[in-house]
This record gives sequence, C-alpha cells and structure tokens, in this order.
Amino acid sequence: MQIQQLSAQYRLAQLREQMQQHAIDAYLIPSADPHMSEYLPEHWQSRSWLSGFTGSVGTLVVTATEAGLWVDGRYWVQAAQQLAGSGIVLQKQTPDPRTSYVTWLSQHLPEGAHIAMDGEVTSLQLFEQLHTTLGPNYHLSTDLDLIDRIWADRPVLPCAALYVLPEQVITQSRQEKIAAIREQMTQKQCQHHFISALDDIAWILNLRGADVEFNPVFLAHLYLDDDQTIILFIDEAKLSSQIKASLIRDGLQIMPYTATKEVLSQLKAGTLLIDAAKMSVAHVQACLAQIKRKIDLNPSSLFKAQKTPIEIEQMRQTMVKDGVALAHFFAWLEQALAEQQPITELTIDERLTQFRQQQSGFLGLSFATIAGFNQNGALPHYRATESSFAQIQGQGLLLIDSGGQYQTGTTDITRVVPIGSPTPAQCRDYTLVLKAHIALAQTVFPEGIAAPLLDSICRKELWQAQLDYRHGTGHGVGFALNVHEGPQVLSYYAPITPYSGMKAGMITSNEPGLYREGQWGIRLENLVVNQPMADAQSDYGNFLYFETLTLCPFDYRCIDMALLNESERRWLNDYHTLVWEKLSPHLTGSAKDWLQRMTQQ
Repeated sequence: MQIQQLSAQYRLAQLREQMQQHAIDAYLIPSADPHMSEYLPEHWQSRSWLSGFTGSVGTLVVTATEAGLWVDGRYWVQAAQQLAGSGIVLQKQTPDPRTSYVTWLSQHLPEGAHIAMDGEVTSLQLFEQLHTTLGPNYHLSTDLDLIDRIWADRPVLPCAALYVLPEQVITQSRQEKIAAIREQMTQKQCQHHFISALDDIAWILNLRGADVEFNPVFLAHLYLDDDQTIILFIDEAKLSSQIKASLIRDGLQIMPYTATKEVLSQLKAGTLLIDAAKMSVAHVQACLAQIKRKIDLNPSSLFKAQKTPIEIEQMRQTMVKDGVALAHFFAWLEQALAEQQPITELTIDERLTQFRQQQSGFLGLSFATIAGFNQNGALPHYRATESSFAQIQGQGLLLIDSGGQYQTGTTDITRVVPIGSPTPAQCRDYTLVLKAHIALAQTVFPEGIAAPLLDSICRKELWQAQLDYRHGTGHGVGFALNVHEGPQVLSYYAPITPYSGMKAGMITSNEPGLYREGQWGIRLENLVVNQPMADAQSDYGNFLYFETLTLCPFDYRCIDMALLNESERRWLNDYHTLVWEKLSPHLTGSAKDWLQRMTQQ
C-alpha cells in the first residue's frame, strides 16, 4: 500500500479519536481559510493534508465509521485515483442538491447528532445552509479545530512583504475606492463593513503581496465604518516603513491580524454589511446580538470586476507579452519534437515558465500549469508531479492550460497541440470545441443579462452532437489579481443572483472543452472583455460584445475546416490576422516563423 494511503488512514484514525473525545458524530473539513479563498496557504490545506486529494475544491466529511470527499465533475477521475485505498469514498457532487454532503448528513445521521467544524474556515453562507437544511434537531458547533490537534508539523502562516502597484496602472487612489464603498454603505443603510476577501482588500488598498501561491495577495482583514474609521488587520512585519506610513496618512489604523474578533465584539449598535460567502461564521459570531446584519455582495467585488479603460489597455499590452512568450515556447516545442528530445509534462511546465520569465513585469504563474498528454488531458484539473507524469512521445494530443501574473495584468490560456498526426476523431472533437468557442466569442448580448444565460450559446455546438463538459464555460479574471474572481460566471448550473449581470469592463474566460476519459482532452481558452457596441440601439437598451484579449493562434493541424461555416472561418482568419499583427513585430527567427505558419494557413 502506498505511503499516501497509509498516511490518510492514520490521520483519519487520529481525527476519529479526537471526535470521540468531544462526542462528535460528524466533522466537516472544507477547502477554505478564514478568507474563503480558492487557493490556500499551506497552513489551511487541511482537506488535502488529511485525504491526499490535491484538487483545489472539495469537502471532506468524517464520521465514526465513514469518510467521504465531495467534489464536482472536474475532479472525479483525479479524486478516484488519489483516494484509492485511503478509506475515503469519492462522492460525486452535481448541481442536484440531492448529491450534496448536506443532504448526505441529513440521511445518514440520526436526529440529535453533533456535527462540528472549525468556524474560522466555515463561511456564514455554508453554516446557514447547514442550519436550514438540517433543522433544529442537529447540534452544530463551530469552535473546534480538530485538525490543529493532530497536525503536528502544521506550516506557519506566510509573511511575505507587500509591494505597491506601478503608478501607471493605478487608476483610482485608495481614498477614492474607500469613498465609493462608503457611498454604497450609505445607500444600504449600513454603519459597519467587514471585508475578509483577500483580493478585495488588495484592490482597495492598491497593494499586492505573495502570501498565497499564484495569487498576489496578502493575509489581512479590513474594517471600515461609515465615518472615519478604517482598520487594517495584518502582521506588521509585511509592511515596509514607506507602505505603513502611506496607509497611516490615508487614515488607516494598523492592528494585529488576530485582533479582528476583539474589535468586532466591541462594535456599537448598527448594521454590519457582510458578504456571507466571504466571511467566516466565527467572525459573525463575535459580534454582539444588537448588531444587525446586511447580507450582500462586497461593493468592492463589483467595482473590482469592472476594469477601467486604462486597465483594459494594460491588459492588451500584457497579452502581447504573454503571446510572445507562448510563440517562443511553441517554436521550441516544435523543434524539440523534431529533434526527438526527451520531453515530459514537467518539461512543458518548466520551459513555458522560463519563456514567461523573460517578459518584463512578470511576477509568477497565475495558477499551476496543466500540461496533460493524451489521457491526462482528459482530467480538467490534472497536474503532473515528480512522481507521476507522462512522456511526450508517439501520437496524441497535448493540452496546456497556463497563465502568468504580471504587474500589468493576469493571463489564462488553454491550447491543444498535436503530437504526431491527429486522428480524424481528434480533429472532429477539436473542431467542435473550436466552434463552441467561436459561438461565444461572436455573441452580442444585452448589458446586464445574467452571465449564466450565455452558457448555452457556447455549448450548443456540442449539445447538437450530444456532447458536453462538466465545468463552467467562463470565470471572471482579476487585474494583476486572482485568476478566478466574480461575480460573473458563465455556467448554466450557477445560481443567478442580483449581481450576475454582465457589465462593461468585465474580463471573463471563454473555455469550452471536451474530454474522452482514458483517451484525450480538449479545451480552448481565451480571455475576453465586455465592450459596449459602437452602434448601440437605444430602443432595446445597451448591448455588449466580447473583445478577445488573448493572442495565440489555434493549431490548424487539428481543425477540420469542412466543419466550419463561412462565419466561423472568417472569425478564425480575422483572429489569426490580429495575432500576427500584434505579435510579429516582437518576434524573430524560429518563433516568428512558427507564428507565420500558424496564422497564415
């Protein structure tokens, strides 16, 4: 039996001992930190540490006799492999609420059962969902971090230094952003506002950090009232004397990262504006009973999603840098394959990162590179490791999903290239995904339409062939921030909220896919930005279109041109002309030759 499986079994046994000591019938371990982040510092990667499953999302539920990991369709194959022999059962979660772990708890635990969780990493939204679904007949406790009692060598919290964004990309001062938030507080009749979302705090303060892998954010909380008080809760060791002085000049008080609950417990009567999905239940419970709650989206989240014209122009320039790096990479890959150099999925990651590092303003990757060859490409969130990777040789398809963090923007792109000669079946699949991609890229839509409603436009070409993919079509992307941000999401099974509307300036991914388990995977992704139509007709309101930002050709060797209609061929030719015009002045030699072949076929 593998060491990973033995470790999971041993840790489960330790956890169950703690559960027995505290008379706990079920313990919940979400993929979260006190900021409800997607990417977590190692200190809070409890679910991964306990189960061995390394995917970015998933909830682990442990009882005295059973243990289950709930993940969506992106991770079913990966989770099945990583959980094998661990004593933890894969639970396939779908949009159907009957497949959720909350429903499972109600069906497998008797009334009166004690369900515990760490309130520091449990959102208010999740806690209230549990309370509503399970009802008053179950005892829910949020004051037990049992993981901390058994994780002997638990990593300490990160403490990376903060830095200021380049002056040319700051379009609003932090005072202007705070004033806009306070205006929203007044409209919502709220006297207090508490923010835990790390990307919101970084955006508000025009600061960036390196506490979380791939995301240029820093561990902190922020409180402000409707008058003068602004408190930044942070480890002061992260702050240079210059940054600290500038924050104080702008009216911010600096308090320890751990002082949040003490401050919240001292708030006077009034209404506290909070985002239930982005605030821990432990913080909410620290407030006195007389504090009313206003549950709503953080105003900064919507402000942050609508990029300014200057930010969009900076993103265009960033895409040129990223496109140049990709052209050099694909030219290298073509030559290395021709010379039969030994290449693995790990090599792909290493060389692609090296070419990005050569670009000015590069800060790091925006997520872990996904380089999946053949059957590994069929795992939407696959990641090669030193102990498990494939050689790039023979025949097949290589899927590469990657992105970079730059001082002037964040990138995310997926391309698929043939190794050897693609088969007709592979070309058909590739072309169907390309048709889906083009369908969304060509879409004109009313401003304010709920983003999930656009998803079916993209999927239509695949649905016509009775095919589909088990992930969303698009996610919001931050500006030199998190590669995943809301509130917009292109997914027909995502809930529609008052903030689902598509607004000008939002940057979103366009990434349909198709996965043949055990064979190959295809995903084609560009980033697009919502732009107003130049000839908007007032009779039916304002309309938006998608401006494609990403600059990298689609591989003509995988395209069955007979399956493209005239409009699709025209879009593809226009896109490749744009790519050539934007990138070719910055390229020479083999990289420019590669780009010419790929864009002028």
